[in-house]
Amino acid sequence: MDFSDTTTILLTVAVLAVAGGVHGVLGMGFPMIATPLIAMLSDMRTAMILLLMPTMCNNIVNIAKGGHWEESIQKYWPLAAYGAVGSVIGTRLLIVTDPAPYKLLLAAVILLYLNADRFGMRMAWVRQQPKLAYAVFGLAGGILAGTVNVMLPALIIFALELGLAPTAMVQTFNFCFLVGKGTQAIVFAGSGVFTFETLVATLPLAGVAVGAGLVGMAVRDRVDADNYRGWLRLVLYGMSVMLIVQYFISK
Repeated sequence: MDFSDTTTILLTVAVLAVAGGVHGVLGMGFPMIATPLIAMLSDMRTAMILLLMPTMCNNIVNIAKGGHWEESIQKYWPLAAYGAVGSVIGTRLLIVTDPAPYKLLLAAVILLYLNADRFGMRMAWVRQQPKLAYAVFGLAGGILAGTVNVMLPALIIFALELGLAPTAMVQTFNFCFLVGKGTQAIVFAGSGVFTFETLVATLPLAGVAVGAGLVGMAVRDRVDADNYRGWLRLVLYGMSVMLIVQYFISK
């Protein structure tokens, strides 16, 4: 990416500001918005490397926001651990199979979940057997992250079914994201494409993302739990549509 070009710099800052603001409001969504847009200015690998620090810094701020973050992490850390295992499995699947059908399958599962009440479906087992739920949704989220780069649906369904408070949801989501991005950073560093110089160079971008995220958090603080859960359901609907469109575009 040519950061000597003023237009490129301004576009990058604008993308990070918008993505950071959305992440601040919802507690999620920064990489989902920023990655494809930054990739249009460079390429996917460059975008992922540039967004490592902004994403992780945003995750840390969102975890710390609301206080008592240690309680959320202590209680829900198995979700992130299973997610890391699932990510390895998903990456292997990505290598040996065509990832396109996974997008369509994921979209179908999301739509089925959102309309579960109409079909008389219940997921009472999530509350009755939380340890099993950690394994199922953690592995599912990791596998989805490895195959279609989308971890959110599994985490959102888990949080909604368990009835987590918005603050606990955001802290849990961002802890899972942070573990995933930290693993990715280690892999990139090991391959020599994410260096200390890159880390320092991308810190100003992290500042933009976090600054916008703090503004978004101020908006989130004014939203009650029921409205927040409604927003999450809308996010799931939007992601299902996006996945279906991506599937047919790739055909």
